[in-house]
Amino acid sequence: MAYGLQNRELESTFLVIDLGGGTFDVSVLELFDGVMEVHATAGDNFLGGEDFVDLLVQACLQDHSRSIGQLKPVELAQLRGRIEQAKCGLSQADSAAVSLPWSGDGPPWCITAERFQTLAQPLVARMRAPVERALRDARITPDKLNEIILVGGASRMPLVAKLVAQVFRRLPLRHINPDQAIATGAAVMAGLKARDAALREVVMTDVSPYSLGIGAVETRDGEVEPTLSPIIERNTPVPVSRVRRYQPLRDFQADLVVDVYQGESLRLDRNHHLGTLCVPLPRDHANAMPVDVRFTYDVNGLLEVEACVVATGSKYNLVILRSATAMSDAEIAERLTRLAALKVHPRDDQANLAVLSRAERLFEERIGAVREELASRIHRFSQELETQDLARIAHARDSLLQFLASLESGGLDF
Repeated sequence: MAYGLQNRELESTFLVIDLGGGTFDVSVLELFDGVMEVHATAGDNFLGGEDFVDLLVQACLQDHSRSIGQLKPVELAQLRGRIEQAKCGLSQADSAAVSLPWSGDGPPWCITAERFQTLAQPLVARMRAPVERALRDARITPDKLNEIILVGGASRMPLVAKLVAQVFRRLPLRHINPDQAIATGAAVMAGLKARDAALREVVMTDVSPYSLGIGAVETRDGEVEPTLSPIIERNTPVPVSRVRRYQPLRDFQADLVVDVYQGESLRLDRNHHLGTLCVPLPRDHANAMPVDVRFTYDVNGLLEVEACVVATGSKYNLVILRSATAMSDAEIAERLTRLAALKVHPRDDQANLAVLSRAERLFEERIGAVREELASRIHRFSQELETQDLARIAHARDSLLQFLASLESGGLDF
C-alpha cells in the first residue's frame, strides 16, 4: 500500500518480504479489480535484525577469547550498541571498526562485509524456507510474480537483496524507506478500514497466518501420542468458521478438555498454547459422546472456540483475542454476532443443498452409464463439502452445475 500498488489497473501478483528487528515475514498478494487478496503468509518469529547483531557479538568475543559471562552488563550493552552501528555501516561500506568497552584506547575490532556475509549464511539460509513455503501455499511459481518488495529496517542489509536476486533472478523494490513503508502502509490500511473516500474502490482480504487446532491423541503401535489436530489451516481466507468432530478417549469420561493451539508442528509442545475449554460429558460410552469443536476466526485476530456435545446439544465456548486491549466487550459482542452467520456447515448451505437435490433427482431419472457418472460426481462434491473450503466448494459446485445443465439439455452423449 505504501508503494501504491493498489492503484494499478492490471492484475498483478506481489511478494512482500519484511525483515524487522525480531521477526521475518513473507506474504504473497494478488491485485485484481481493486481487490488486494492475501494468498499466503509465512515467516519465522525468531529471526530478525537482532539475530545478526548477536552473530557479530559472538564473533567479536571469540576473536578476543571472551564470553558474554565475562562482561559487565554495562559493557555488554555498550558492545551491542556499537556493533549494531557497525552492522548498519556495513550496508554502505566494505568494513567497519568497533571500539571495545574493555580495551580503553586499544585497537578496535574490525569486521568486513565479506566476513559478515560468511557468518550470516546460516541465518540467510533460514530465510529461504518461509519464502518457499509462502509460494507453495499460494500455488504460484517465482516467474509469475510481478514485483518483489523489501520492507523492515533489517532489509537494508545487502545480503537480503542478494538473497532475493539469487532466488528470483531479479532485483526487489526498495526505493521507499523500509521503516517508513510500514508506517505509511498502516496509515493507508487505517483509511481503508475507516472507509475513506479515496480508498472506496479498494478491498483488502487477509488469511490466517498460522494453523489453529486442538490437542488430540493418536494411537500408534499401541501407544497414545498427543498431537496437533488442525481445524483452521494456515493461509485460510478470513473470516472463516470450521468444525471437526472428536470423541472422548475413554468410556464414561467425565469431561473433554479442549486445549487450543497455534502452530504447524505435529508435536504439541512445539506449538503455542492459546487457551483451554473444559466440556462436561454425560457418563456414557466414548463412541456415544462425540463433540463438535468449531473454530470461528476473523480478521481482527478474534478466535471463538465452540464445543457442542452432539448427544445433548449442550454448547460451551471460549473467546481468545490476539491482543487483550484490541477490542472492548461491546466490540467483541458485535464481532461475534457478525460471525454467527458463518457457523453453517457447507453441507447445510442452501445453494449446496439445492445442487445436490437437483443431481439426486436426475440420478433417479437416469439409468446405466449416466447414473454411474452422476453417482461419481455427487460423491466427489460431497467430499468437497467436507473440506469446508469455500473456494474449492464453489468451484466444485459450478462444475457440477455445468454437468447437470448439459445433461438436462441433452448435450452429453453416453
